Amino acid sequence: MMAVEQMATIGKVINTQGVVGGLKVFPYSDFPERVKELSRVFLHKDQEMKAYSVDKAFVHGRFWVLHLKGVSGISEAEACVGALLQIPLSERRKLPEHTYYLDQIIGLKVYTVEGRFLGEVADIIQTGGNDVYVVRTESDGGVQEVLIPALKKVVINIDMQAGRIDVDLPEGLL
Repeated sequence: MMAVEQMATIGKVINTQGVVGGLKVFPYSDFPERVKELSRVFLHKDQEMKAYSVDKAFVHGRFWVLHLKGVSGISEAEACVGALLQIPLSERRKLPEHTYYLDQIIGLKVYTVEGRFLGEVADIIQTGGNDVYVVRTESDGGVQEVLIPALKKVVINIDMQAGRIDVDLPEGLL
């Protein structure tokens, strides 16, 4: 069985669908149509992960509906509610150049263009207009957070190999 660190979470089971064991999934993916391509998924719940073959999967409004081999009734489906829907990182879609998955950004060190270390990206807030990086640093005064808009004019460079982001902060942000 694969470790959680090697998996990408693409959704969460939020309810059952129908009476034959369907799962209603809230997708975390920017590619809703990808659900139709899934042949195998992992459900991660309560520190346990189990692999399932996908019988049928489709988009239903803003949700996904999955029918998995081994989940054939309402009680089995109810036991899956709350589980994270995961796939191996190796099965994640390739993104265009200079485009990253959110989990690739978290943990990167953030520096100003002047070379000042600001901290590490601890979280990403998705606002609809643009993402906002929550950059956390520890100092003598405790933990501090800076919110940095993920805009091209602010985020100058993302170097995945160096594990760093260079930012040109607007006047007065700090």
